[in-house]
Amino acid sequence: MKIGITCYPTYGGSGVVATELGLELAQRGHEIHFISYAQPIRLRAEPNIHYHEVEVSRYPLFDYPPYDLALATRMAEVAQLYDLDLLHVHYAIPHSVSALLARQMMAVGPRGRRLPFVTTLHGTDITLVGLDRSYLPITRYSIEQSDGVTAISNYLRDRTLRVFDVKNHIEVIYNSVNCDVYYRNPAAVSQTRAEYAPKGERVLVHLSNFRPVKRLTDVIEIFDRVHKQIPSKLILIGDGPDRSVAEWLAVQKGIHDDVLFLGKQDQIYDKLAVADIMLMPSELESFGLAALEAMACEVVPIATRAGGVPEVIEHGKTGYLADVGDVETMARYAIELLRNEAQLREMGRQGRAAAQDRFCSTKIVKQYEDFYRRVLERSA
Repeated sequence: MKIGITCYPTYGGSGVVATELGLELAQRGHEIHFISYAQPIRLRAEPNIHYHEVEVSRYPLFDYPPYDLALATRMAEVAQLYDLDLLHVHYAIPHSVSALLARQMMAVGPRGRRLPFVTTLHGTDITLVGLDRSYLPITRYSIEQSDGVTAISNYLRDRTLRVFDVKNHIEVIYNSVNCDVYYRNPAAVSQTRAEYAPKGERVLVHLSNFRPVKRLTDVIEIFDRVHKQIPSKLILIGDGPDRSVAEWLAVQKGIHDDVLFLGKQDQIYDKLAVADIMLMPSELESFGLAALEAMACEVVPIATRAGGVPEVIEHGKTGYLADVGDVETMARYAIELLRNEAQLREMGRQGRAAAQDRFCSTKIVKQYEDFYRRVLERSA
């Protein structure tokens, strides 16, 4: 198949998922064309991978450059030039609207044809952006006009159907992890871990875009409680608006020297694998990709039972869940685990087994391939 993929190229879950999916599809022989205003962070040059930049005109007349229109035009151009079979857009606003316009443009003229498009809902496009009254009608319309719709969790599917009252069938296809890349290599872990914890301290990790919904200050609060009981280091991977607040909180608590801000990282598997515990105290997660990547590396996640996270983490077996804001309970879980090496390693092994059994890329990509074929059959 020849597939056009559009996603936000920024440091966030939807872009990561879309990029990894495209790379996996390319390795399976499909021709993949990424269409976006910048190259996705994790995209790398490989056979069957193509990137097409969307250029947005900046006329003085426009206070806000019309990216959605430029994207629709580029989608139609790429689809026509490379004879794409379908478009797969990640995040409803504005990508599904642009795909709808591209489909309409492709249908015009003597050589017109129907270009089907699939929309994957990732979370904030529904829980935040789509619920803005100014965007709700167009979000609902673009979902209803999609030739196929997927959601990354049962939670997100059910919420979309309830809030937007759409009539579509929404297929749940979970996010995935490449189990051949995300794993714990004892030799490599030992060497890298010594760089972050030279005195043999325990290592906790957090990975996100540092936005308020991720509750980065809760990460600092949890680590402060753990640090008082157990010699430990905290690795923070990512960047965003809440970084300075977290830095100051760490200074005020006297733990700043043991909190390591690594910034944005392209390849995080080698950083994740050195940790013992992943902290994910988010206000809401429609899935929890960071927790899954940690599980694949045998790192035990401690997270909030919000949104789709309980579909990823089995409480007490592959990780621990607590209420949003309950930093005391999450710290207690971390301390108990770090004091019990056997339990920590067993939960790590159980987490990797769950990642391999339910979320491995080879299984999830096959589900997308089957879904694409059904969409194409219906469109034909």
